[in-house]
Amino acid sequence: MPHPALSPDAVAVVTGGASGIGFAAAVRFARMGLKVCIADLGGDRLAHAAEALAAAAPRGGADVMAVATDVAEADEVRRLEAAVRERFGGTDVLMNNAGIQPGSGVFGPAENWRRVLGVNLWGVVNGTQAFVPGMMERGRPGLVINTGSKQGITTPPGDPAYNVSKAGVKAFTEALQHELRNTPGCRLSAHLLIPGFVFTPLTAKGRADKPAAAWTPEQTVDFMLERLEAGDFYILCPDNDVPRALDERRILWAAGDIVENRPPLSRWHPDHAAAFAAFVEGEKERP
Repeated sequence: MPHPALSPDAVAVVTGGASGIGFAAAVRFARMGLKVCIADLGGDRLAHAAEALAAAAPRGGADVMAVATDVAEADEVRRLEAAVRERFGGTDVLMNNAGIQPGSGVFGPAENWRRVLGVNLWGVVNGTQAFVPGMMERGRPGLVINTGSKQGITTPPGDPAYNVSKAGVKAFTEALQHELRNTPGCRLSAHLLIPGFVFTPLTAKGRADKPAAAWTPEQTVDFMLERLEAGDFYILCPDNDVPRALDERRILWAAGDIVENRPPLSRWHPDHAAAFAAFVEGEKERP
C-alpha cells in the first residue's frame, strides 16, 4: 500500500521539479492521481517540463501547474504556496528538492557559497516554513521529503559549500520530524532522501550517456516510494556501484573520526588509509 498521503486527488509540490529526481517524482505523483505543482527557475526548461508532466497526468493539464520560483527567496516561496492553495486548495506532499552544485572552495568566491546555501539549505527552510503550517491545519496525512546527500553525512573533500548545505538539510529535517511527531494531532511526517549516484543534469557535467554506476532518477524515485511505504526516515539510496553495506561502513567511519579522535576526513588521510580499507572489510584495525 502506498503512503496514505499519496492518494488520488491529494496535492504534491515539488521544487526543482523541471528535471532530474524532482521531475521523475512529479511524474510518478501525477500517475498516482495526485494534483502536482512543479516549481523551478523560469524559462523554456520549466515550460517543457510542465507540458511533459501534463501528458503523464490522467486528466492532463487540469491537475498540473508550474510556477517559476527561486526557492532561495522566501517571498517567492510564500507566493508559490499561495498559488497552490488558490488552485488546488492546499498541499499534502511537499518535496523540497531544488539543489545546485556549481563547485566551491574554502577560500572560493563568496557568491558561490551564498547561492549554494541559499538554494540547497534555505530553499528547504523556506519551503518548510511556507507550506507546513497549512499542511498541518488541513488535518490530513501528509509528507515532507527533503533531498539531502551522502556528501552531507561523510563530507568528502572537494566541495565544502555543497557539503555544508546538505549537512544542514540533514540536521534541519531531523529537527522537523522531531517537531512533527511531538505535535498533537499532526498527521505529517518528514523524511530525508539521500540519493546515491544519480544521472541528472546536476551530475552529468556534460556527459550525454548515463554511466553504468549511476541510477536513473526514476529508479531513485521508485526506491523512495518503497521506503516511504516502509516508514523510513533516512531513505539511503544505493546505486549500481555502491551497495548499502558500503555506505554504512563509510558513514560509521565518518562518525568514528569524532569518537576515536582521528583527524577530520581521515578516510582520505594517508595515515589512516589501511585502517579504513580494513574497516570496510569489517575488520577494523585499532592502534
